Amino acid sequence: MIDLIDTPLDGVDLLMADLDGVVYKGAEAIDYAVDSINAASERMRCGYITNNASRTATSVAEHLSGLGLSVTADDVVTSPQAAVRLLANLVPAGSTVLVVGGDGLTTEVVRAGFTVTDSAENAPAAVIQGFHPTVGWEQLAEATFALHTGIPWVATNTDWTIPVARGIAPGNGTLVSAVHTAVGRLPVVAGKPEVAIFTEAQLRFGGAKALFLGDRLDTDILGANRAGIDSALVLTGIDGPKQVLAADSSSRPRYILSDLRQLFELYPETVATRDAATGDHLVAVGSAIVRLSGSVITIDRIGDRPIDLLRAGAALIWTSGLAIYGLDVPVSLYA
Repeated sequence: MIDLIDTPLDGVDLLMADLDGVVYKGAEAIDYAVDSINAASERMRCGYITNNASRTATSVAEHLSGLGLSVTADDVVTSPQAAVRLLANLVPAGSTVLVVGGDGLTTEVVRAGFTVTDSAENAPAAVIQGFHPTVGWEQLAEATFALHTGIPWVATNTDWTIPVARGIAPGNGTLVSAVHTAVGRLPVVAGKPEVAIFTEAQLRFGGAKALFLGDRLDTDILGANRAGIDSALVLTGIDGPKQVLAADSSSRPRYILSDLRQLFELYPETVATRDAATGDHLVAVGSAIVRLSGSVITIDRIGDRPIDLLRAGAALIWTSGLAIYGLDVPVSLYA
């Protein structure tokens, strides 16, 4: 008999979702994402958080609406919005700011009352940097020239990669790293995994109990954990089973989902026991059972669903107190 706990949505009054890898890849919706979020929106407030700094909240909302979601710009919190709030605490109102990025960032800087420049020769009071596909050496060089004067530097995010329609591409973290290498210091960061963007979202959306949906352990799940928000990792984007098993203690989600339909399914209980005869550690989730004998993990029962086998394996590894590289993990646990 399978022991079940509540669904991931039980008791939740605010559902927040990352976009790339959770709702869509490129221009296309991910299977089951739109229908699942629409169903959730009938029961609770839904909002969206994105580290993507290349688009405005309005353009993001239009994209989501085109996919079939009911969304306005106010439902979208972007890393530029969080970055501008940080910027306002670092320089006087109306200051000249050197912007490295696209319309998504420039629009928010202007809306906040700052003067935009793209040249270090205009003596900016700060540099704010975000991703755009057109950012190149000249923009990065201007940021470097300005930052050598010691002024504040704010980055929308430091994601190393971004999922696009053709695959995985370099993200803003690679561009920030280029400037960091040239100036020898790091920026203040607004986006996930930092707390600033979650603070911005909760100030806007309210809610007493939130759940955040993400596809990346190092940004989405780590950020939600830092902000004290329950999280669910959905395996439709960047991180897959292998990364789940290796997740460190700060980047482990409350829930692991194959796709967003599982938001509405009862979540099987994780049951940990010891084998009385051998002393081995056993973890069961649903009908799947995994075993740890010394440093060797074996599968006692594959179970009916691959996701439950992954959940069991993750729970076993996470509670073992052993580093993943010190364990013999069968490929079938994460293939």
